[in-house]
Amino acid sequence: MGAPKVGKSFFMGQLAYHVAMGLPLWNYPVRKGTVLYLALEDDYARLIIIDTLQKVREVGGDRYSYSSDYEIVTKLKSFSDKYGVCLLVVHHTRKLESEDSFDMISGTNGLLGAADGAFIMHKKKRTDNTAVMDIVGRDQSDQELTIEFDRERCIWKFQKAETELWKQLPNPLLEAINEFLTEEMQEWEGTATELLKQLPDMQLSANVLSRRLNVVNSQLLNDYGIFTTINGA
Repeated sequence: MGAPKVGKSFFMGQLAYHVAMGLPLWNYPVRKGTVLYLALEDDYARLIIIDTLQKVREVGGDRYSYSSDYEIVTKLKSFSDKYGVCLLVVHHTRKLESEDSFDMISGTNGLLGAADGAFIMHKKKRTDNTAVMDIVGRDQSDQELTIEFDRERCIWKFQKAETELWKQLPNPLLEAINEFLTEEMQEWEGTATELLKQLPDMQLSANVLSRRLNVVNSQLLNDYGIFTTINGA
């Protein structure tokens, strides 16, 4: 996901090529496979991935609700699981900046909540050649990559990977939830707003809490044995 014209489609084409050829990307190993790149905003056919989500979602008055966002990604994931393929869907970010890049995803929490992972590409200025790509997923550690766009070859080059993310202290939100749930109270049910009342030290809005729990729910399960289901604020 990223703002319009930030270079997402160039990266999608580059990624598709490396997967199709089985070539390492930025020294990361790549498993060779068949690629279908749906370049739906282009006026010609090429190797295919869904670019962009807005071109395949149903039109309707409810299209920006949590349930609608969750449903469209769930349908795509069901297709992916059924046929054993990986779907990479391109989407835009909001214009508003945020300390947490995943809060910049355009739409509701439902988009990220239903997906297995996400890549967020962003620049400090639109004219910069350098971009940061934040990566999260259910089955992988969080990463932050710095990449540079080669305007002559129209490809993104790897600069560095942020390694400090692997050395961070325990997540305060996960620690707070773990302390909230005790042996005497092993289950709790409520909205994100109600959960915030139980976590007075967390200076977050209900919307931000929902987004962050959607991102770290697998870590909460793996590290603390706590299963979460987020249905809204």
